Amino acid sequence: MYAMCKELHPPTGVEHSLYCHFFKMQQSNLVVAGANQLHVYRLNQVSESKASANEKATAGEAKKMKLECMASFPLFGCVQSMQSVNLVGSSRDSLLLSFRDAKLSVVEYDPSTNGLKTLSLHFFEDEELKDGLIGSYHVPTVRIDPDGRCAVMLIYGTRLIVLPFRKDVAAEEIDSVGAGRSPVMSSYMIDMRNLDEQITNIIDFQFLHGYYEPTLFILYEPLQSWAGRVAARMDTCCIVAISLNIREKVHPIIWSVSNLPFDCLQAMTVPKPIGGALVFATNSLLYLNQSFPPYGVSLNSFPDNSTQFPLKVQEGVRISLDCAQAAFISSERLVLSLKGGELYVLTLLVDGMRSVREFHLDKAAASVLTTCVCACGDGNLYLGSRLGNSLLLRYNEKVQEKPQKEKPFEQELQQESKKNEPPSKKKRLDTMGDWMASDVNEVQDPEELEVYGAAEAQTGNQLTQYTFEVCDSILNIGPCGGVQMGEPAFLSEEFQNNLDPDIELVSTSGHGKNGAISILQRTIRPQVVTTFELPGCYDMWTVIGVSPPKVQESENEEEKLPSPANSHAFLIMSREDSSMILQTGHEINELDQSGFLTDTPTIFAGNMGDNKYIVQVCGTEVRLLRGVELLQTIPFDSSSPLVHATLADPYLVVATDSGQLVLLVLSCESGDSPAKLTTISPNIEAVSNVWAMCAYRDTGGLFTTIAMANEPEAVLAPAPMTPTKQRDTKTEGETENSVVDDVEEMLYGDAPAFATSSQEGANEEEVNKSAGSSSAEKTSGENGKPTYWLAISRDDGSLEICSLPAFSLCFVTKNFASGARLLSDNDFLTSGQESQGEEQPPNQEVKELLLVGLGSKNSRPHLLVRLNDELIIYEAFSFCGHSAEGHLRLRFSKVPLNLLLREKKTSKSRKKAEVDQKALFSDQVKRLRHFEDIAGYTGIFVSGFYPHWLFMSARGVLRAHPMGIDGSITCFSSFNNVNCPKGFLYFNRQGELRIAVLPTHLSYDATWPVRKVPLRCTPHFICYHMDSKTYAVVTSIPEMCNRSVKMVGEEKEVETFERDERFIYPTLDKFSVQLFSPVSWEPIPNTKIQLEDWEHATCLKNVTLSSDATVSGVKGYLAVGTNICYGDEVSCRGRILLFDVIEVVPEPGQPLTKNKIKIVYDEEQKGPVTSITHVSGKLLAAVGQKIYMWELTGDQLVARAFIDTQVNARGCCRAQLLSGMAVVGRSFLATGRAD
Repeated sequence: MYAMCKELHPPTGVEHSLYCHFFKMQQSNLVVAGANQLHVYRLNQVSESKASANEKATAGEAKKMKLECMASFPLFGCVQSMQSVNLVGSSRDSLLLSFRDAKLSVVEYDPSTNGLKTLSLHFFEDEELKDGLIGSYHVPTVRIDPDGRCAVMLIYGTRLIVLPFRKDVAAEEIDSVGAGRSPVMSSYMIDMRNLDEQITNIIDFQFLHGYYEPTLFILYEPLQSWAGRVAARMDTCCIVAISLNIREKVHPIIWSVSNLPFDCLQAMTVPKPIGGALVFATNSLLYLNQSFPPYGVSLNSFPDNSTQFPLKVQEGVRISLDCAQAAFISSERLVLSLKGGELYVLTLLVDGMRSVREFHLDKAAASVLTTCVCACGDGNLYLGSRLGNSLLLRYNEKVQEKPQKEKPFEQELQQESKKNEPPSKKKRLDTMGDWMASDVNEVQDPEELEVYGAAEAQTGNQLTQYTFEVCDSILNIGPCGGVQMGEPAFLSEEFQNNLDPDIELVSTSGHGKNGAISILQRTIRPQVVTTFELPGCYDMWTVIGVSPPKVQESENEEEKLPSPANSHAFLIMSREDSSMILQTGHEINELDQSGFLTDTPTIFAGNMGDNKYIVQVCGTEVRLLRGVELLQTIPFDSSSPLVHATLADPYLVVATDSGQLVLLVLSCESGDSPAKLTTISPNIEAVSNVWAMCAYRDTGGLFTTIAMANEPEAVLAPAPMTPTKQRDTKTEGETENSVVDDVEEMLYGDAPAFATSSQEGANEEEVNKSAGSSSAEKTSGENGKPTYWLAISRDDGSLEICSLPAFSLCFVTKNFASGARLLSDNDFLTSGQESQGEEQPPNQEVKELLLVGLGSKNSRPHLLVRLNDELIIYEAFSFCGHSAEGHLRLRFSKVPLNLLLREKKTSKSRKKAEVDQKALFSDQVKRLRHFEDIAGYTGIFVSGFYPHWLFMSARGVLRAHPMGIDGSITCFSSFNNVNCPKGFLYFNRQGELRIAVLPTHLSYDATWPVRKVPLRCTPHFICYHMDSKTYAVVTSIPEMCNRSVKMVGEEKEVETFERDERFIYPTLDKFSVQLFSPVSWEPIPNTKIQLEDWEHATCLKNVTLSSDATVSGVKGYLAVGTNICYGDEVSCRGRILLFDVIEVVPEPGQPLTKNKIKIVYDEEQKGPVTSITHVSGKLLAAVGQKIYMWELTGDQLVARAFIDTQVNARGCCRAQLLSGMAVVGRSFLATGRAD
């Protein structure tokens, strides 16, 4: 399947973004697209940051928000353009996605499947439309009418595809299955050359606001020009406005303007009440309106000689708008993000006729290099980037009284800024490396943002000022320029001698000030604190409790650190015939005398009552303790011992091997009455045996049987129902007798499965009342008090979810272990809907079941199903497709995570592996362990032959990371201790107990564990030097250049130019080679090699050349190839540089200085060096049109062979054949490339 290509890491860059009602009209979401990935985010409000003492926020100030990913969808192509529209009769917005070369897809969120459904597909790649072109370089761009009447897509540069939307369809006709007409009508095409033969080379187009019919504003260039031909042809751009009469398919031209500057880039329509359009040119900014004469300003001095269009000079501004992105934050203000990351607030100043008569541009901040800008509601701005981390900013509007006639405004503002904003307290965003987004908690006040001036808008006597603040960021490791493999710098001693080396990938990322190095790891490598040999233990638990009093320590003993909050006091380990209790403090000691049961194996242990009490479940009894003090013992019949236990404080559900379920409810101490467990035996029909079960405490409000009030009636329409299984409900008088106060009155398993002679138990109100004193009950979810549920897997393949403590059946699905993409309540499926597999027997046995809340505030319930060799993960989502009372309003959708859990074994050792599996792993050991706050992360650990970590942070994306460095793991538990804060414990195959922590320098909220090191410059190449275990990185920094090189005879002459203060000088990339240490990822001092001016590094490689100085006869060198290009009048040259990394005595206090760079060879070549490699100890390089082979002799390269390819060689590499080396060359011509 992956013979040609397999995507190992999904794209992380962002290219398109919009803010729309993706899920429902009552909620707005941020939708971003990058390559073939579509992500939907929700903005969650967090605590508001403190305002400055000298600034008072306005009443409408937006609060700080965080991004939570609600859904992700992989697509079958790279998104070229994205827009949203609300179709008639739909309760949410639809997305229009365009793909190359001319494809359009209209999709919408499907609330019944928690996925995307396609409304219509459009294909326009007929050969007659391509005008004979084999490939199209035109991007299929989509635009939406502001009133939602139609959509237009530009294809092949001159053709417009009009997609009308129906406006006369009732809502019930759209949502009914199989009824009504589609809201998307048949499309038709407009060839702009038929309207006017000069309308070609369309640059951009937009829909205008405030017109009776959809009106297109088209920016085009009939006769193209460029900067080198301005003297002969300038002002070549034009605009035209076309009214679309969709019904009659008539498209008259209602407005046109010609002779616009040649460097016009894009158009942006201004919303009502101003109207019109803005035209962004590289060096100017124009405003055009059909009712008023055009207005434009020059942003630098280039338009003085490149256009005759009347432009005013914008004072105090020297910028260019190429690669700029913009978004309106109000009807007259928009935010501009320039190619250097600078943020400007542009205000349109209008007169009484609503005509723009002035622009007000102020530099507000500096941020990431953006590819899209999107306003997200009131006070939030999203900056999407494919060159760095995407940021969510909050902007606040400050209003101050305008100063009177005392002083000019400029002088007053300067004095106030000096007085109130000292440089030491300024925030600066462009000095913050976007690597900080790998840990969002680190993105705080220092060095985040610098406000350059008042982003002001003069209205009357008011002065409006904007301040920006970083709220959140999304990690991006692209664009990846080069990738190298290297050895990890941090590896515990226990893993040093592993046969399978655990390497890491190091990639260059970003561009300019967003440049960085990304260190990627495929697996998690824990840092082992210590190791104990404890053979015979097959399961363990850590619990929080009160430690017993300690013997008074010696006064001379060193003062020990205090224990962290919620530290684990006891470690309970289970053996075949006993249990071991260890006290975990500053030291780990075994407890000889305690209230724990030690002469029998432990089935389960945990905390109840807000971690005040400990419960221990064994085969024949359940014990409740406070620390080591025994509070209560509940015995069970030894003929039917307990085999399963699950806890959702204050409820504990245990199951016997005969299938009987018993509910234990904790009643916390109040006054003189101590805490105790009340036993309830539910009266449940004996349908089939229980395979697995899990109790769940819902605090997010998703598990509810009440229909939401804001759901549309069409969604709540009742569907045909099948008869429902009813549970027996008792009256209050009957339930009073079922509460067992005396343990001796319990029945010990003589009754059949799920049936006892006692009655069902106390009603739900009474049990909640008895458990209400528990502090765990005081925690409230988003919709009030938490609710409690029990998920049960039966041997007939069904999944049931019951409410606690009443055990009312609220959800049931058949054959759920088959791995269906959707789990629905089978009692309420319509006829013929997902019922084909109900009669089939279960194909796999469910070994374990885990229902747990993940994500922000544990509001994302996930259902994990472990089969024999497979793990299936489902996520719950709200669904109100039926109106049955008493059933959950939700479904489960499958999470696409392919986890390899089985051990990698050859066919010969497969039988032996099966025997080892039975010996190592018991079916009663829970391999799915939920943990909280391990290195700040919450998730699930999956033990077994190939263990995995499952993380979900507040970002809302489930991450799966394997940990195979220590082999099989039999059991796992979190461990918070003074010597191991926020760590964990696990047993490996050898029976060794390891106490370990997660390395904190990595971010695990990513597809692979990653660390991003900022460089603040553009990385081009990276290479790993194996001998010194260091990395060489080629970087470049742009510098302003006002020089040029000319040939005077045979000598080169440098000429310097001086221009006016509004002139923007070009930049020249200054290249350098630097060594980095993988220990701290800091540049090694005194190892930077600066290249010459106008010299570009084209390749970097670690080459192995013949050498007499080593025993092996070969030695590794760093080879750099360069290209020196001065311009068209000077022929290109290049250099080959060979570096040797040597070890020296480090300087005092600087351990990184143990490595130095020694230049072995440095000679200029007759052409540009474009590629370097090594073959059989020889150096092979492509120089211009020739390929040379050299041999290093001393400090000289001696030529041994060459070949003239007659083309410029682009690259070369080596390939291993049967008995030698072969060289494969890649070349290209001026008109194309041949491989």
